[in-house]
Amino acid sequence: MELTGEYAPGTWPMSVKQVAEYEASDGARGNTIMGMPVVIVTMRGAKSGKIRKTPLMRVEHDGSYALIGSVGGAPKHPDWYHNIVAHPDVALQDGPVRRNYTARLVGGAERAQWWDRSVAAFPNYAEYAKKAGREIPVFVLDPA
Repeated sequence: MELTGEYAPGTWPMSVKQVAEYEASDGARGNTIMGMPVVIVTMRGAKSGKIRKTPLMRVEHDGSYALIGSVGGAPKHPDWYHNIVAHPDVALQDGPVRRNYTARLVGGAERAQWWDRSVAAFPNYAEYAKKAGREIPVFVLDPA
């Protein structure tokens, strides 16, 4: 299922610029945050229904991806969390490859396994978890 509709850029100019640069170059530019690789996730807005895009850290294993709702250790979930809960069908671009996925919020042993993979991919997540004062949500994206 291709996500279609009006694109509504986010409110963080740096992310909007990074998404545009990444997409225009098939992931050759705008492909890192803090020196670590990112992917672009496209989703439908929970309230507006408009298309939203955000760069997130690349956490991949056997063709599935994890999305980590850390917001740098902020006390609340990211805005995109609500979008994915409301509309779990998303698209993900990893370099030049774009595919559709279905997102699911994971818990228990599966969450722990993906959390370990996420910290291995981006070690700052461990510190963010200490600061957050909440359990950081982990979504797994499986190919649609």
